Amino acid sequence: MVGEDAAVKHQKVGDFSINVAGGGESKCFDDDGRLKRTGTVWTASAHIITAVIGSGVLSLAWAVAQLGWIAGPIVMILFSFVTYFTSSLLSECYRSGDPVDGKRNYTYMDAVQSNLSALQVKICGAIQYANLFGVAIGYTIASSISMMAIKRSNCFHASGGKNPCRINSNPYMIMFGVVEIFVSQIPDFDQIWWLSIVAAIMSFTYSTIGLGLGIAKVAENGKVLGSLTGISIGTVTPMQKIWRSTQALGDIAFAYSYSLILIEIQDTLKSPPVESKTMRKATITSVAVTTLFYMLCGCFGYAAFGDQSPGNLLTGFGFYNPFWLLDIANAAIVVHLVGAYQVYSQPLFAFVEKTAAERYPESEFITREIQVSVPGFKAPFRLNLFRMVWRTVFVIITTVLSMLLPFFNDIVGILGAFGFWPLTVYYPIEMYVVQKKIPKWSTKWVCLQMLSAACLVISIMAGVGSFAGVATDLQVYKPFKTSY
Repeated sequence: MVGEDAAVKHQKVGDFSINVAGGGESKCFDDDGRLKRTGTVWTASAHIITAVIGSGVLSLAWAVAQLGWIAGPIVMILFSFVTYFTSSLLSECYRSGDPVDGKRNYTYMDAVQSNLSALQVKICGAIQYANLFGVAIGYTIASSISMMAIKRSNCFHASGGKNPCRINSNPYMIMFGVVEIFVSQIPDFDQIWWLSIVAAIMSFTYSTIGLGLGIAKVAENGKVLGSLTGISIGTVTPMQKIWRSTQALGDIAFAYSYSLILIEIQDTLKSPPVESKTMRKATITSVAVTTLFYMLCGCFGYAAFGDQSPGNLLTGFGFYNPFWLLDIANAAIVVHLVGAYQVYSQPLFAFVEKTAAERYPESEFITREIQVSVPGFKAPFRLNLFRMVWRTVFVIITTVLSMLLPFFNDIVGILGAFGFWPLTVYYPIEMYVVQKKIPKWSTKWVCLQMLSAACLVISIMAGVGSFAGVATDLQVYKPFKTSY
């Protein structure tokens, strides 16, 4: 998600497609007429790590606390294995037909369209866009919590911890929403070249600070907290233990989600060797690095706080000092999520705008672009009235929903549960079965379907637990009024 969060775009030659004549190799262009791809195992690994390590890492200490020292690490390892395995299957679907010379699929949806039915394409699109809409809500909540954390850490420091420093999250969500309204008007914002670099720097900044503070806290305590089975009955009720444990599955699933941009990352790889072979190497490298980092963050966070592990490692105020370091970490989260919100919203923006233009081609409100001169810029700003209204309404809706349900852990769990099975498991398996023509009821087919069914059960459990968490939180939360 950029972190979880920065998408990789394929290269174009202006607005034209250039064909390479004669079937020979060109030094400048690939077989599809696009600029020669130069990506390697290491660049693809860097893209994946940048995409995976994001705001999802902040809830891992809480997730491990619900599951305990035995189940917590085991679940993370199992998720990493499933992610690697299904990503390997998905990488085989980059080309349709022949793995060397077959037609390239540039995006996840292109792969679905090439391998599955029209109905499946529509269902997958609906799930994908619903997931992106949910991510926008999750990022609004996470950024507002970080802004509040900066304010509260400074307040705690100034009062010596005597002031409870209760703050209402609504003004911070509105502030974030206003920024997103302006940023969303920038055409092709997600294609700005430095966006991925900033996302990578910010995500590693706050993730590393969280890990460092966890290690320091364990050293300060002089012992490792926590238990083999996780948060104990008594601290929570037996039913809460069940719901929280299943919700933890959703939080971990969200932390590993990057399948939506895997095909786009693969589209940057040079060939030969075959792109799928390079992608498998990049996937195992990046998933191994990510899992190690997640184990360190989740386990050290749990070791530091035990049953009291906060839902968000950097804003739950297990850490108070050094307050300036916490401020840096939370500022990095906010900067990261301002861009990540746009990167994840752009496909949804593009879909609605393209659909509207095709349905109402004669409408000037939808199609006309007004050139606006901006002082200090050579090129005029392209203002489209429909884009301005629609994107503003979108940001307002996500902001209001965030204010109604400002529960970081619950929303992360719901997003992880909702996106994990269909996008990370089901569609890669179904496309691979079609691509490789695996016979129905063969041993391989049965094993793949059993894996898909098991992951579906996990997703359902995680979703139910997360919705139960929302219901529990709503019992004490009053929309637009409660302060933290």
